[in-house]
Amino acid sequence: MTSEPCTVDTPLKKLVGEKTAKALASHLDLHTAGDLVYHFPRRYDERGEHTDIRSLDVGEQVTVLAQVQRTAVRPMRQRRGNLLEVTVGDGSGGTLTLTFFGNQAWRERELRPGRWGLFAGKVTEFRGKRQLNGPEYVLLGEGGDGEAAASEEIEEFAGALIPVYPAAAAVPTWVIARCVRVVLDTFTPPEDPLPATLRASRKLAGIDVALREIHRPSSKEALYRARRRLKWDEAFAVQLTLVQRKHRAAAWPARPRPAKPGGLLDAFDARLPYELTPGQRDVGVEIAADLATAHPMHRLLQGEVGSGKTVVALRAMLQVVDAGGQAALLAPTEVLAAQHHRGILELLGPLGRAGELGAADDATRVELVTGSLGAAARRRALAEVASGAAGIVLGTHALLYEGVDFADLGLVVVDEQHRFGVEQRDALRAKADQPPHVLVMTATPIPRTVAMTVYGDLETSTLSQLPQGRSPIASHVVPAAEKPAFLDRAWRRLREEVAAGHQAYVVCPRIGEGPASEEEPPPVDDNGRRPPMAVTEVAPLLAEGPLHGLRIGVLHGRLPADEKDAVMRSFAAGDVDVLVATTVVEVGVNVPNATVMIVLDADRFGVSQLHQLRGRVGRGSAPGLCLLVTEALEGASARERLDAVASTTDGFKLAELDLEQRREGDVLGATQSGRRSHLRLLSLLRDAEMIRDARAEAIALVEEDPELARHPALAASVAALVDEERAEYLEKG
Repeated sequence: MTSEPCTVDTPLKKLVGEKTAKALASHLDLHTAGDLVYHFPRRYDERGEHTDIRSLDVGEQVTVLAQVQRTAVRPMRQRRGNLLEVTVGDGSGGTLTLTFFGNQAWRERELRPGRWGLFAGKVTEFRGKRQLNGPEYVLLGEGGDGEAAASEEIEEFAGALIPVYPAAAAVPTWVIARCVRVVLDTFTPPEDPLPATLRASRKLAGIDVALREIHRPSSKEALYRARRRLKWDEAFAVQLTLVQRKHRAAAWPARPRPAKPGGLLDAFDARLPYELTPGQRDVGVEIAADLATAHPMHRLLQGEVGSGKTVVALRAMLQVVDAGGQAALLAPTEVLAAQHHRGILELLGPLGRAGELGAADDATRVELVTGSLGAAARRRALAEVASGAAGIVLGTHALLYEGVDFADLGLVVVDEQHRFGVEQRDALRAKADQPPHVLVMTATPIPRTVAMTVYGDLETSTLSQLPQGRSPIASHVVPAAEKPAFLDRAWRRLREEVAAGHQAYVVCPRIGEGPASEEEPPPVDDNGRRPPMAVTEVAPLLAEGPLHGLRIGVLHGRLPADEKDAVMRSFAAGDVDVLVATTVVEVGVNVPNATVMIVLDADRFGVSQLHQLRGRVGRGSAPGLCLLVTEALEGASARERLDAVASTTDGFKLAELDLEQRREGDVLGATQSGRRSHLRLLSLLRDAEMIRDARAEAIALVEEDPELARHPALAASVAALVDEERAEYLEKG
């Protein structure tokens, strides 16, 4: 270890020793003094105030501040030795049992009633009581002579506010606190990256003070100021990145694709069997204007399930075809690509059948390119794309492979963009001589601050009205564990709908035997819960049991493409009564005759995912019904989430709820890039005003200094907080 001054780049092994540095690196991905100083506490406990033990979830890795209430020693039944049970409380009435195996009389003497401590471990449940088995702990005050209560560790908690860090079983919070103290004792902070005028006008603390106070706050007020400054750095870094990229993109050249009076688009509008909603018309005007400019459109089109995004996208594609270009629509699954193909051919009629009998004079061709095409069909389709005869090309990521060449790619439409990686979208863009116009569609409603932060370099259009003829969807939670009779009633309700001539979906979180796939999450935890329901196991049970006699189809991502397509066609044609499926039906599947969806193990799905799923029913004239089956008990957070989904069909409200329950890092791309997110404090919900202010400051700064050449420290700080890989993620949405 060293007492020399250290900087953000100093390796931790020079400061905290080889063994501790290795643990910090392997368990928490912390390698330098800067990594550790920016590893902020998750929360702060205050001695004498309770931690609310009652809110802990089984399976959670926790650190709690609690007081020893009583201890008890009893012999173990299965093996020799004693079991020490220590009951700790938090002052609110909640208690937790700590269990220690083996003869540990010294521990019983140390953990005497009245002592306060931090206790870290994984929450389990035994006979209805929450417990931590063999937890790590550190006792506060009175020194203590036990192994875990070394005086140098107690020193970290001399203040009133006790920092609790994101930790690992091998590196508990008090070890991190000790390392932070060692680093801060010799830490030379970097040059403050924020311009002094900005710091003064926004009344922001200096970076050195902020970094010290966030770890060892001298008061609640000082902690608030430190957090505000560090949040601002995060918000400003993201907004500067997005504003810079938007600024650069505005300078790129693109071929204008203006509307052509009397062309395919006008002919299509004339044959539409229904009127466009006012929202569809308004968004259409925005997109038409973007396509006519000499810079690439980069627009996000969001709208509730069933709001008519596909028709808006098709009208944009026809405008580009009218202007002599081609349009490509990228769908996340073959099922959805094939459905888009069928739906668009049906909407276009003679306008999409160039070269066939009965085609309109100025018709184009619509081609489907997927990985499952036979060799001859693929050669023919690729020739149509390469020659430009196919004005509209639909497909999955197979469109990205070498050998798919466009004559003049003018517009890329990406459906359900969150399912595509950055590199895939880039590859499709690169198939054009000049950057094509890009329209990104999503049916997952996006709260305004998320749109501003994650999609801040895209113009945003929103379709909020549903087309005429759409039916309401009623949603109910079915508590299978508490009231099994409700589940029986759910199956009877499904049979009633089928008897009335309708169809139904049954959705499961897992496929079944075999390797996992993208659409099938692993079991939520390993605390004794059974594995999630699986399609291949549920379908035969339903066929032999409550749905006996009904025509049941099975659909999941592991089926061969032609089989998936055949199942979907049968269901769409009404030859299948009940489709038992995974989330492969989540987006775009359109069967107006389907009126019921039963989601099994609904608590294993996210809020937005459930909202998307239920949008598959109620797409015709008959009302839709969505039943969310769960074993989660009343009062559990999973049950509250399902109750919220059942209580509203407002996708924006649900998107905010979803955001509250997810880590900000996931939203900001840490999951996509697979790297640790440097955005730790910013909350897209709670800090909306700060994000707006940071965007305004970013726009002003980039206008006068586009590449931050006059602010090198700020440019370096932005690069550290939003690395290049994440910046690309932010750029491409």
